[in-house]
Amino acid sequence: MDYRIHRPDCRCGSTGKPLTPGERFYSSLVRREGKIERLDIATDAWAGPPIGSLAWWRSTMPAAEATATLAPAEVLLDVLEQLADSAADEERSLRYLLALVLVRRRVLRIIDEDLTPSGDSPALLGLHCRRRSCDYRVAIAPPPAATAAAVQQRLLDLLWSGEQEAA
Repeated sequence: MDYRIHRPDCRCGSTGKPLTPGERFYSSLVRREGKIERLDIATDAWAGPPIGSLAWWRSTMPAAEATATLAPAEVLLDVLEQLADSAADEERSLRYLLALVLVRRRVLRIIDEDLTPSGDSPALLGLHCRRRSCDYRVAIAPPPAATAAAVQQRLLDLLWSGEQEAA
């Protein structure tokens, strides 16, 4: 299901004070009356995610002329391929999450899942790319809690150019 999430408000959802360019703030997605709403809250008013939050993150208010730009799919596919030979756990987690983003963006399509690891081999996700007429096998490797923030930041750095940061 696709949801339209608006860009940051220029006002704090708690206090109503203006958020200025360069100021850090928190955003939260909250389900209310069957809709998903985005709340932007100044750092000094943030007391944790509101009740009913589905997700939350920390950002920096962009300058009026600044815009975050999503990386082109071709670049992300190149990175996915470059990460294929990496044995490092953090790199495997990054590749897995990047693959999921590309599925979400409809660049890749899931064709099969091998959810039963054999020996030292992890469970695999089979993906197909129509743009490149090829298939990918990606290890199902969610990041462990200890490295999740670092992997999330690396993924954000890959996906966006602009003023976005991990929570």
